[in-house]
Amino acid sequence: MNVLAYLIPISLLLGSVGLIAFVYTVRSNQYDDPEGDSRRILSDEYDERPKK
Repeated sequence: MNVLAYLIPISLLLGSVGLIAFVYTVRSNQYDDPEGDSRRILSDEYDERPKK
């Protein structure tokens, strides 16, 4: 049971770091691509060699 005294705070710390990182990426608009998908879907061009 003493292990839980270490694991619970560590898991809360790691979870909060992940949440803070996610909120940062959302606020810095890293997930926004309003024109990209709509233009790609309507394009007739076929990309044989996609970018790596």
